Amino acid sequence: MKVVFLCHGNICRSPMAEYIFIDLVKKQGREVVFDISSAAVTTEEIGNDVYPPAKRCLAAHGVPCPPHAAHLVTKREIEEADILLCMDNSNLRRLNAISPLAVPKAHLLGEYGLGGKEIEDPWYTGNFERVFEEIDLCCRSFLQRAPKA
Repeated sequence: MKVVFLCHGNICRSPMAEYIFIDLVKKQGREVVFDISSAAVTTEEIGNDVYPPAKRCLAAHGVPCPPHAAHLVTKREIEEADILLCMDNSNLRRLNAISPLAVPKAHLLGEYGLGGKEIEDPWYTGNFERVFEEIDLCCRSFLQRAPKA
């Protein structure tokens, strides 16, 4: 199952979700089931690494954060994805504008565990811990519903 997490710039929420989900999947020994990545829906942060406060938050929870380079989601990534998980409605609109192929595959990550709530952008709010907790909850909920093999 190819899972792509998306946010505005691919430096906070989507890489946090990518690395949290990878960590959860590894702990369950289900790596062969998933192809996990993240991307941006804008070009503002292209090439940048994970934002330092997001890195620190992941490290504080023992979640590995390897080197990263933000990139704009490609039409090919959209086409090949089984599911596209966006952090907020703005991400969802931008993604669907990039390719109509995204429409049936794109969902808010908050549909899994948060009743469809958007996950705020901690780059603006500074609430990295709350965002981590929400993403972790949603990733756990999504993983419970995902195929086992």
